[in-house]
Amino acid sequence: MKKPKVAFIVYGVHKDGLLDPMGTPFIDDELISKSIKALADRKIDVVRHQLIVATKPEAREALAEYRDDSSIDGVILFSGTWVWAAHMTAAIRDFARTGRPIVIWTHPGSQGWRPVGGLVMTGALKEIGVPHRFVYGSHDSDQDLSRISTYLRAGQLKRYLEMKTVCSFGGRGMGQSCGVCDPSQWMKVFGIDIDSRDTTALMKAADAISELAVEQYRLGLDRWFVRLPEKNKETERSIRLLLAMRQLMSEWAFDFYTIQSFPGLGDDYSATCFMQSMMLNDRIPVSTLGDFNTLMTTIILNAFSTEAVYYGDMQHVDKQTNEIKIIGDGAVPPSLAGKRSGGKADFASHGIPTEGGAGGLSVSLVAKAGTGALARLGRTEGRFQMALTRCDVFEPEEKDIQRRLNECGIPFWPHAFLRFEGDADQFMAIQNNEYACLGYGADLYACVADFCELCDIELLTC
Repeated sequence: MKKPKVAFIVYGVHKDGLLDPMGTPFIDDELISKSIKALADRKIDVVRHQLIVATKPEAREALAEYRDDSSIDGVILFSGTWVWAAHMTAAIRDFARTGRPIVIWTHPGSQGWRPVGGLVMTGALKEIGVPHRFVYGSHDSDQDLSRISTYLRAGQLKRYLEMKTVCSFGGRGMGQSCGVCDPSQWMKVFGIDIDSRDTTALMKAADAISELAVEQYRLGLDRWFVRLPEKNKETERSIRLLLAMRQLMSEWAFDFYTIQSFPGLGDDYSATCFMQSMMLNDRIPVSTLGDFNTLMTTIILNAFSTEAVYYGDMQHVDKQTNEIKIIGDGAVPPSLAGKRSGGKADFASHGIPTEGGAGGLSVSLVAKAGTGALARLGRTEGRFQMALTRCDVFEPEEKDIQRRLNECGIPFWPHAFLRFEGDADQFMAIQNNEYACLGYGADLYACVADFCELCDIELLTC
């Protein structure tokens, strides 16, 4: 996603150069400039409101300007000094109806009486139930600035999702009950419409792809893979599915999709592993088995992750070491390949008759090392919950890698090895399905947590 664009409004009654009894201006212009620069350094596009706001008309004009500006993703209200909260509250409430995030930022320091201005405003907004984030923090503190930036990014995603469309191909796969959705709930919480299509339309579109287009795509796969896939029916159908899905996304104007995969398409035509892998690689959120909860998790992680998102079975959890193996059935973004294969993935066949008898290309790799988070949206008695855990991904030593791959009995499927933070029993207790959804990035955990706050999703941690 692009960097968030926010309005920066300084407020305070004692403005326009007014001096305190010691002869110092109440409002510190240098501090304001440093704070704006710190935000810009965090890749936030800041629009400074030139007038310092104190009166009701000033507040009304300032907030209405940014309310009506569709390019603004949120507002930061910076306390320059104390303020009469009643002069600000109604205008802030009006802006809040847009659903865009509001931050009350108070820089520590006794001079200027900034904390008074910040605390009176956050208290006023709490009184009337206006969602916002109060940050009492310094412009030179990474931790304090992160509380601002992750909240703004989460709000940007919430806004981005409104009026998006998910296409569901087929129905529920493998009888999975923990991925079903209520379309009305998705519209209410996320503003997303859910459409549906039969997979026969996808197969017809796949058969209509030209042989030339298939071969051209195959020859370009050396960018991501150590070798080209064999030129055969299995490869051809896997590529046709991918190219057809891209075509349908454009023709039908949907933004994300979930697909049944099997039973059905994976038995009659081809497994969807390669298609899912390359879509995720292109940073297009998708899921398999008609699993809407994994799809929304992928949407969220994809927006904040520094790398493509990987989801697969939480195939083993070692409670003694907090180690997890995530093993997918051949679907993984090839850009996640680690050092074992020189940063490129390999190919394998799907290979499991009970889960797609038609076969199809699958992707094989060991995921690269890095810092990230595990997340998965779920529901308990109809209410959304997010299981969220910090983790570190590692690559086993070369002398151990084949033994570790053999442990699951299907060594050619993609693997991610990681260690999670927290209590192992509590970690298992908060899980809501068999999948683990992995994203990379130091700020990922905080961004997901803030998105949950903005959408009133209960956060489950260990």
